[in-house]
Amino acid sequence: MGTPSLIGWLDALTQFGDGKVVIVPGGGVFADAVRDAQAKTGIDDVTAHQMALVAMDQYATLMTGLNADLVMASSELEIAECGWQHRAVVWKPSLMVLADRDLPMNWDFTSDSLAAWLAAKLNAVHLLVVKSMDVMGAETVDVKDLIFEGVVDRCFESFIAQKTFKTWLVSKNEFININQLITHQFRPMMGVEIVVGS
Repeated sequence: MGTPSLIGWLDALTQFGDGKVVIVPGGGVFADAVRDAQAKTGIDDVTAHQMALVAMDQYATLMTGLNADLVMASSELEIAECGWQHRAVVWKPSLMVLADRDLPMNWDFTSDSLAAWLAAKLNAVHLLVVKSMDVMGAETVDVKDLIFEGVVDRCFESFIAQKTFKTWLVSKNEFININQLITHQFRPMMGVEIVVGS
């Protein structure tokens, strides 16, 4: 938030996404406020989880406020309709997630795993995980290492394991290459592939 990278990603995805992209917002400062409220009040994880989903909704609203070409969607049907209209979508997750009682309701399950959960529901081909860290060197990285380093949440491995989509870790500054990435069918031209048990 508040960096040129966020604007760059939103602009690039609306320009080149052509209805093929669904953006899953993190919670950002809104989720940090939930963590702070939990620490001060002692609310349980289920309540904090519900609040954190609304925090993601807030971030989705902020993103659409930053780029008028983005459209919000709260359901699979709405996402599909926006795709048919060749619009770039920002997912507002609370309604879909709260309707699924089988999902974890704690801080081990955050926007990282929610993005993977949604990717599976939408039969996505690729999942891009954009992080502030620099991504250099190896062609692959083991998801366990990312969990250990706190880059992704603890549930992430189970939500990408044995899925048909490929999962990529990319730096926040890589938005400049998004056109190449999309037009070349997501060949590993940037970032590294996240794998389970490399």
